[in-house]
Amino acid sequence: MPLSLRPPRAGKTPNYEIRGTHLGFRVETSSGTPKRSVALKQLKRIEECIEDHGQWPAPKSEPDPGEPTFLSAAIAYMRDGGSRRYVAPLIRHFGARPLPEMTQKALDEAAIEMLPTGAPDYRNRAVYTPVIAILRHVLKDNCPPFRRPKGAKGRTKKDFMWPADAFAILTEADKIDPEFGLYLRLLLYTGIRKSEGLQALAADTKPEERAAWLRTSKNEDPRMLKLREDIVGPLAKHLESHTGDRLFKFNDGGHFKHMLMRAKLAACGLPCPKRRPTGWKAPEHKYAFVGFHTFRHTWATWMRRYGGADVQGLTETGNWRDPRSAARYSHVVAREEWDRVDNLPSMGIKRGMTGND
Repeated sequence: MPLSLRPPRAGKTPNYEIRGTHLGFRVETSSGTPKRSVALKQLKRIEECIEDHGQWPAPKSEPDPGEPTFLSAAIAYMRDGGSRRYVAPLIRHFGARPLPEMTQKALDEAAIEMLPTGAPDYRNRAVYTPVIAILRHVLKDNCPPFRRPKGAKGRTKKDFMWPADAFAILTEADKIDPEFGLYLRLLLYTGIRKSEGLQALAADTKPEERAAWLRTSKNEDPRMLKLREDIVGPLAKHLESHTGDRLFKFNDGGHFKHMLMRAKLAACGLPCPKRRPTGWKAPEHKYAFVGFHTFRHTWATWMRRYGGADVQGLTETGNWRDPRSAARYSHVVAREEWDRVDNLPSMGIKRGMTGND
């Protein structure tokens, strides 16, 4: 009987099973996914493996002790300061596979096997990007080119908030925790990412100079931030009673994200539990599109709409490295145009406030 799919069975398995015989080799295994289309792809890979090797899974060849492997390459990459994120599951998957076997096919199969229901952009982020970075680190110019999965960049989002909407959320965030409201203002008026705001150091924040130094970013480039006058005073006051190296006390996680949900629902006049109960789902509301990254998009949109910034040189600010990424927003701001940040909408906080006020 050729290989076929057996549907998920209630109480036994939520996934499709692959059963049958191909070229005389018997197979009975889980596809690892409840999605039929993905299970069919796994069935096809099993057939190809049997045709190539006469068995499934493929036989594991013992690597030459002197031959570089993915494991040795990953260790060297991390020792030299490479990001450890996503590397552990890749090591578990590839193990000591010799580097010549790290082909496009091996990478594509790993992405599907490790993340059978993962979106293309997540597969790219969790599999393709770290593997390619590891291989480029050790092979340098000899690293072969790799294709990213179709849809690797995900869906381009250009959502932004109008001033009244942003200020409504900020007002409620202040009520939840003034430090949280200040954190959101820093995102709104500098365009930094959520992680960059959480990693900012207190020692690098100088309200008296209206500046903050960001030591690292998503693209690993440090940059200077210009602070608006109306957040200089609150930042200076915050630093007076602040303890710890990081500028803000928050850690990224479910509770931190729920704080933003509370502010959004409160701005809509809707109730929200202080802590997210298990299984709780937020009601429909007009700010459902707002996430932490929306504050970055809003900064860019405001800089263009209210600050009069031209579509040129945004990469010089450090917010975007790739000009194509900058251009897709039409939110471009050159370093010499930083003063435009003072033209952005304000909640009416007294201008001219400094750290000494």
